[in-house]
Amino acid sequence: MTTSTLTTKTLGTLGSTPAIGLGLMGMSALYGPTDRDESIATIHAALDAGVTLLDTGDFYGMGHNELLLAEALTGRDRDTVDISVKFGALRGPDGGWYGFDARPGAVKTWLAYSLQRLGTDHIDIYRPARLDPDVPIEDTVGAIAEMIEAGYVRHIGLSEVGAETIRRAHAVHPIADLQIEYSLISRGLEGEILDTCRELGIGVTAYGVLSRGLISGHYAPDQVTVSDFRSHTPRFQGENLTRNLGLVEALRGVASDAGITVAQAAIAWVASRGDDIVPVVGARTRERLAETLGAAAVTLTDEQLAAIEAAIPLDQVAGTRYAAEQMAMLDSEK
Repeated sequence: MTTSTLTTKTLGTLGSTPAIGLGLMGMSALYGPTDRDESIATIHAALDAGVTLLDTGDFYGMGHNELLLAEALTGRDRDTVDISVKFGALRGPDGGWYGFDARPGAVKTWLAYSLQRLGTDHIDIYRPARLDPDVPIEDTVGAIAEMIEAGYVRHIGLSEVGAETIRRAHAVHPIADLQIEYSLISRGLEGEILDTCRELGIGVTAYGVLSRGLISGHYAPDQVTVSDFRSHTPRFQGENLTRNLGLVEALRGVASDAGITVAQAAIAWVASRGDDIVPVVGARTRERLAETLGAAAVTLTDEQLAAIEAAIPLDQVAGTRYAAEQMAMLDSEK
């Protein structure tokens, strides 16, 4: 592995980590056809560039994503990477979503399967994908804490939860990070949630920094099929999509003036929000990864940051980030 040239940030109990993480979900599911060889090559390129935080979920492709990561890490030093795993989503053979199960017994069962698929003896950050409304967060975190004591998990993370839940979880066991969607057009993190994380010393791993490609500068509506979940998301539909892509064109002008791409402007903006916020970017190809890594080298001036925000006024963004039924499952949006 080559020496990292990436700057570092701090994620709570995890400590220092390179300033960019790699999200693997799209290599297995939800964004249409995938390419195994290119996915593995992209993971290898990320590792060689010094990326160490690799984010997956046990329900990404129903285990496929964890198996893919295990294959990519074959022959690599396991202790040089931090594997972050989300668990708890209930899905059927038809791809349907049936809620979340974060009961203590389920936590330990999900973990056992993930350890087997990943071919490892521990997971670095383990987190419920969403708050289970039927299970106190104290019970879920307590079960993960038991797995830390047993040596199967190193750190506890949370995902898409609000300030009150964060406080309750942290009172049971220190939390490494909150994973939450955060971008120029999804800024629910700002305010009470981020203030709470900073008060408690909890880091943030920001996913969706390109809003699933919407503000990447590369989005092409004609390439999205019905199997791509974006086709069912309000921001990607009808007049909403037209309005949002108009904002992207305004951002393109700002990025061009700065000598960077649209995606690099969006990623660098998120990265600029603090030394405790790590963008986790879902690059599925080496080409997109190279663009992402280029963003890590960008330092935006105050004037450029202001111009970026002016190009995409939050009150001009059309549509919610998920359909109504999925928005209702987000504790972070309550």
